Amino acid sequence: MARRGLLIILSSPSGAGKSTLAKRLMKWDDSLSFSVSATTRAPRDGEVDSIDYHFAEEADFKRQVADGEMLEHAHVFGNFYGSPMGPVQAAIDNGRDVLFDIDWQGAQQIKNSALGAHVMSVFILPPSITELRRRLVGRGQDDDDTIAKRMRKSWDEISRWSEYDFVLVNDSLDETEAHLKTIVSAARMARAQQPDLQDHARKLQQEFEDQA
Repeated sequence: MARRGLLIILSSPSGAGKSTLAKRLMKWDDSLSFSVSATTRAPRDGEVDSIDYHFAEEADFKRQVADGEMLEHAHVFGNFYGSPMGPVQAAIDNGRDVLFDIDWQGAQQIKNSALGAHVMSVFILPPSITELRRRLVGRGQDDDDTIAKRMRKSWDEISRWSEYDFVLVNDSLDETEAHLKTIVSAARMARAQQPDLQDHARKLQQEFEDQA
């Protein structure tokens, strides 16, 4: 039977592992479509436009928001981020799941959107604040000032954990990945994701009555 596309949302404070888990999930199932976010921040070394992000000027980004072309958007650390609506709508209409690596603000907006019925959200918690800081420093992407800002913001993000459908503590990356795959597999079979179930149940009822 046909299946509706699922909107899979991964959120966490910076450094807790959501981006790594998102990459592993994409490798596990290449039918997943990754929602490439738009942003007004400058590209980092090695980032490619339309693959890592859709890099946009602030004026153009704001125009897209005003025209309803963003499924969600937020202002984070002085830059705008958002998820373009068009590619997401096209994917779920064709039964393909879309993966989002976004913060709690974006997750909330998507849940409250017209596509909210097809959202499955997962929050990734770090095993400790000390470990969270160690991971931020260890990845070598940010200067000390940016790391300090991310750590100050982390509690605000962590405090939103109860708004998610599932919560995983990322102590072991391999174990967290295994749990995440199980969650996704189960969510795909939810009743709301299978639009043909009602017709199938009616066929069974008719068959039962015909044989009575």
